[in-house]
Amino acid sequence: MLTILGSLNCYNSKCMKKFLSLFILSVLTLVLIPSVAFAAKPRASSNSKPAPAPELVGYDVSYPQCGKSLPTDFYFGIVGVNGGKASTPNSCLASQLVWANKAKTGSNQSHKQLYVNTANPGEVISQIDTWPTTPTDLNGNLPANPYGNSCTGQNDQACSWLYGWNRSIYTEGVFKNAATSKGLNSDTSQYVWWLDVETMNTWQSGSGDALARNTAALEGFGAYYQSKGATVGLYSTAPQWTQITGNNISADSNLRGLGNWRPSGTSLAIAKSNCSVAPFTPGGFISLTQYVQKNLDYNHSCL
Repeated sequence: MLTILGSLNCYNSKCMKKFLSLFILSVLTLVLIPSVAFAAKPRASSNSKPAPAPELVGYDVSYPQCGKSLPTDFYFGIVGVNGGKASTPNSCLASQLVWANKAKTGSNQSHKQLYVNTANPGEVISQIDTWPTTPTDLNGNLPANPYGNSCTGQNDQACSWLYGWNRSIYTEGVFKNAATSKGLNSDTSQYVWWLDVETMNTWQSGSGDALARNTAALEGFGAYYQSKGATVGLYSTAPQWTQITGNNISADSNLRGLGNWRPSGTSLAIAKSNCSVAPFTPGGFISLTQYVQKNLDYNHSCL
């Protein structure tokens, strides 16, 4: 407006009228048209939330997926070593180990994870040929059996523990052969070994002593991998774990303090919420939760 006033240099009434008209027009322009420089800036909504972190999904596979196409976009893979029983191999273990080694980086989960079938068929000794009959193991060694070196083929805690130990020796051999055949790392200590504890396998039942023998078998399964320097974890549901072990885990059991891998239905939301459920044994923690979609086992990391 100072430019306009300065440009009018007049002293007669006609000129003054023109001056007043321009002055009024300038004032109205300033009042009615706000300056861009003083326009109000938009404020961020106080209710806005940061975007959730992307899901770094993992998958677990085993003999049911033999010959099938497997996901290519994943951050960790868990491979079943057995073929549904503690005494049988997964026929496509080697190729699935190759698949698992293609996982992307970024997850807190180890890229090297395996799971093994567990059982305790002591009540049907006459029907199996894998029950131990001497205190020495499959390698001819005398392991440090916490229930004593008294196994001579009977159904007790000492033989149950040794049964688990021997099945782990067998399963480790299956794994090593498969990994070596593909030029992959076959060092047992470099893998997480999950003990698959499910009622579909053969377990003892009917008394507290029977459940104690089941627990001894699981301790034997885990003790062998632990003797190799490997990390051991427990896969099961709370009802199955209770039915098989009775939740009577002694204070000195090697099952205490282990990570858990927990099935969680078909929902990622439930899988995430199950990261906070109670672990199977004192001192344990939830490492993984599993959920099934499109006939695939997805896994969410709780770490």
